[in-house]
Amino acid sequence: MAVYTQVSAEALGTFLRGFDCGELVSAKGIAEGVENTNYLVDTTTGRFILTLYEKRVDSDDLPFFLALLDHLAARGNPVPPAIKNRDGVAIHRLEGRPACLIQFLPGVSITHPTVGQAHAAGAAMAGMHMALADFPLTRANTMGVDSWRPLFDRCGRSLDDIAPGLYDELGFALDAVVDRWPDDSLDRCAIHADLFPDNVLMRGDTVSGLIDFYFACTDIRVFDLAIMDTAWSFDSTGAKFDAGISAALLQGYGERLPLSAEETALFPTLAAGACVRFALSRAWDWLNTPADALVTRKDPLAYVRRLSHYAPELAKRTR
Repeated sequence: MAVYTQVSAEALGTFLRGFDCGELVSAKGIAEGVENTNYLVDTTTGRFILTLYEKRVDSDDLPFFLALLDHLAARGNPVPPAIKNRDGVAIHRLEGRPACLIQFLPGVSITHPTVGQAHAAGAAMAGMHMALADFPLTRANTMGVDSWRPLFDRCGRSLDDIAPGLYDELGFALDAVVDRWPDDSLDRCAIHADLFPDNVLMRGDTVSGLIDFYFACTDIRVFDLAIMDTAWSFDSTGAKFDAGISAALLQGYGERLPLSAEETALFPTLAAGACVRFALSRAWDWLNTPADALVTRKDPLAYVRRLSHYAPELAKRTR
């Protein structure tokens, strides 16, 4: 979440008049994340999230994302579907951007998850995957394994502006991980592909919301769990691994949806791929985020460091 596009109170008030959501009381930009413009909107009837989709989200993909949320919500998963206006329309235009008004879910995003919270989050991901087993739509993973080399090439030698030697280090890891990437033998389904702690809302040890599905796609199911493990099981620097959090996360998932022997064997490779993927996307954002954007840039080196846990043979080449 971030604020790239400013929305005036007048424009937002006019927009809300098309919904049965009351009159505008207040709106506040949300700075976390890097993908879309988001506002926390309070009206006379409740609280909502307004999302304006920026360049990285293709408006042609929005029907997939919204159908996925409707599918999950109908099956009891704690996700926030888009709200339709009085004409039954969910996707709109506001300030020149595609926009949706999203149901607000209570709860807080945790910075330092407990073992109990990690267990609950793993179980929630398994429940999501089970519900998506019969989801009929597909979408290619635009940040999947085939995208990593082109993204690396676009970053180019500017990677060394982030840290000296990063171009060679990340290139070495990229080649190694792509060479080991599994074929199509693993189970595939629609996945979240970005279930970091800030995309899980908690009330105590209960998951109250799974949010921000704008990387959702069709890919290897356990890749989703691997992404989650890399996001939840390390400190913010990526240098310290928390074995207890990782074990709870995997246990919570496995109790509802056990991993096969092949999925277990390939899990380190999938997690190493997640490290490469997020190191590259963070590096691109680090190099290209506008200076005047209300957004928090994330350190790509924190994901380079994570590689040494999943692929120790790369440790001497990572920071």
